[in-house]
Amino acid sequence: MDFGLSEEQAALVEMAQAFAARELAPEAAHWDAQEIFPEAALRRAAGLGMAAITVSEAAGGAGLGRLEAALVFEALAEACPSTAAYLSIHNMVATLVDRFGSDAQRQRFLPDLVTMASFASYCLTEPDAGSDAASLRTRARLDGDAYVLDGAKAFVSGGGRSDLYLVMARTGDPGARGISAFLVEADRPGLSFGAQEKKLGWHSQPTAPVHLDACRVPVANRLGAEGQGFEIAMVGLDGDRIGIAACSLGAGRACLARALAHVRERRQFGQELAGFQSVQFTLADMATELEAARLLVHKAALALDAGAADATALVAMAKRLATDTGFAVIDRALQLFGGYGYLRDHGIERFFRDARVHQILEGTNQIMRLIIARRLLRP
Repeated sequence: MDFGLSEEQAALVEMAQAFAARELAPEAAHWDAQEIFPEAALRRAAGLGMAAITVSEAAGGAGLGRLEAALVFEALAEACPSTAAYLSIHNMVATLVDRFGSDAQRQRFLPDLVTMASFASYCLTEPDAGSDAASLRTRARLDGDAYVLDGAKAFVSGGGRSDLYLVMARTGDPGARGISAFLVEADRPGLSFGAQEKKLGWHSQPTAPVHLDACRVPVANRLGAEGQGFEIAMVGLDGDRIGIAACSLGAGRACLARALAHVRERRQFGQELAGFQSVQFTLADMATELEAARLLVHKAALALDAGAADATALVAMAKRLATDTGFAVIDRALQLFGGYGYLRDHGIERFFRDARVHQILEGTNQIMRLIIARRLLRP
């Protein structure tokens, strides 16, 4: 077992960190305060291959694995977790098109996804189908050479701005086997958007409901076979759980670094905060827990790429641990800053707000526990 990075992986991390320091960190607070979707910065990231990390080279992507994707997203999230998370979601859609799409679909959609000439969104959750995703009600009725989609999707990252929406809709009976996946362009008649959501964090990416009202989508836009949509959705979530876990690690690492600098500078009771044993213990726990979570994320990423039988459970473990750990580390960093941590000046509160949703999206951490338990208790 080799826990070190290869030369290529180390170079990838260095590239992503340099990009984050140059393109994301100087603007992240501004994007957050003004709720700006940084399209130009995202496209510059795409120019370095970061919009299609796990898309095959034959389709124009970087052709790398989930581990490399995790390394990139952790590095980007050190500067802006919100923007890094959107990149992870976009990567998920592009990778699903590459994996499940026909040759015609890959040729039609991937060139613009790879360059981010087109932005992509993933539409599974509904107002009444969150954790119970298989109960979704959006319907797709076959009518000649097209499907007619009716329904609504909730909490769509990129909603109202993305150019392509991967929509899960029911084509058959109740349950997972009755769901199919569709690639819906933003300009399709019958596709519309609700008002932008007022969120705690993730301000650098738009989030809005997606409405489908007699939206005609060609049969040629169905991704995979009819009835394969839930499988496609779950494959996508496994991958993006690694991405979101990595974003939590990056946010936690950034706040640990800020905390380390702060306790060396801040003096109380005649000495640096770093001189107090209680502070030292807190910092030691923060670093240890981040390191442990990172190892599990990397193991899960490798298992997923290898097609290991326990990959989904390992991914659930990694997502649960990394998102809980990342948020806990940020919270302790904020506490070490005292009242200053509550102010926007030091940036801790932005990471706090951005990272909180990681424990909810792509399957809540309670659902992650269910996935793990079902694997453990399987006959």
